[in-house]
Amino acid sequence: MHRQTWFEIDLEKIKHNVQQVQSFQQKEVMAILKANAYGCGDIQLSKQLEMIGIHFIGVSSVDEALVLRKHGFQGKLLVLGGTNIEDLETLIQNHITVTAYSEEWIEKFTQHDLTGLSIHLKIDTGMNRIGFDNADEAKKALSHLLDQNAQVEGIFTHYYQSDQDEKNTARQFKDFKKIVTYLNHSFSYIHADNSDASLYFQDNFTNMVRLGIALYGYSTHHTGLQEALSLYTKPIMIKVVHPGETIGYGATYRAQEEEIIATLPIGYADGLLRINQGRKVYVNGQYGTIVGRICMDQCMVKLEQKISLEDTVEIFGSHISLNQMALETNTISYEIISLITPRVTRVYKDSHTSWEMNWRYE
Repeated sequence: MHRQTWFEIDLEKIKHNVQQVQSFQQKEVMAILKANAYGCGDIQLSKQLEMIGIHFIGVSSVDEALVLRKHGFQGKLLVLGGTNIEDLETLIQNHITVTAYSEEWIEKFTQHDLTGLSIHLKIDTGMNRIGFDNADEAKKALSHLLDQNAQVEGIFTHYYQSDQDEKNTARQFKDFKKIVTYLNHSFSYIHADNSDASLYFQDNFTNMVRLGIALYGYSTHHTGLQEALSLYTKPIMIKVVHPGETIGYGATYRAQEEEIIATLPIGYADGLLRINQGRKVYVNGQYGTIVGRICMDQCMVKLEQKISLEDTVEIFGSHISLNQMALETNTISYEIISLITPRVTRVYKDSHTSWEMNWRYE
């Protein structure tokens, strides 16, 4: 690692989190590794998850699915988002399962023989993103797909308030179950639970849950998970500024007294956005404050006690939780980790060793 800023992923904690959900649900788990596993590294995570028995991965696009196939993932892959008919041959050759979600999608795909193509139907139970709105639409889609020899192996919906409204989640499940029952088709996979729902909502109708952010230990419903992600850096300069001196672009911070300022090699081009100005970091037993505007590659931190260039500074981790950071920046944990850019080295830890990956320079 040439630049002392890194994103740490604890694989043992991810394993623990998967096992927690499995013990609660007793169902197959689909790991959601879209957007490069929320920035955590889809290739590395897919290999680790296979080792603990996870053989079904959800991604957002054909491109993401092909990356995993190229790097040796042999399990099942479901593209949760849109797909194009021009990719039909690629989908079949690479055993990539797709989502059928609209009349327009059905019209384009069913103009072709779909032998060898695996499909999951998406049912919209209120999110109004993608999916069939009602049972008749879904029935018509299923019929057309079967006529063209498609393998319609799955059906799913998505809970959009499972982190805050259990009644609405129950309503969505009821609507979903009604449509699936009406279709009277032998689906191999019936799934609805996302991360939050998988930790409290139980039913004997679905047979698979989808885990995204809960893989990493973040949820509103379960304290048994272990937070697996941390973002660290080390200072590159430490100095004392005098009363009246300013810090950073725009001179938005002015020292009121002699102050210890550490410059850190992390900025908004790494994913530490400018909204973090004024927030805390943790280093060597103390909390420092980000002062002045965050730069592209660096930021400055005010400290009460001097530190050394060898001290590790925590942006989020065991002392400042990712959820706390999300709350303080008016966003969600998903967004923060997804925005950590490729030039930040990923460090993977398991019970025996650790290793580094930097996709920008590999």
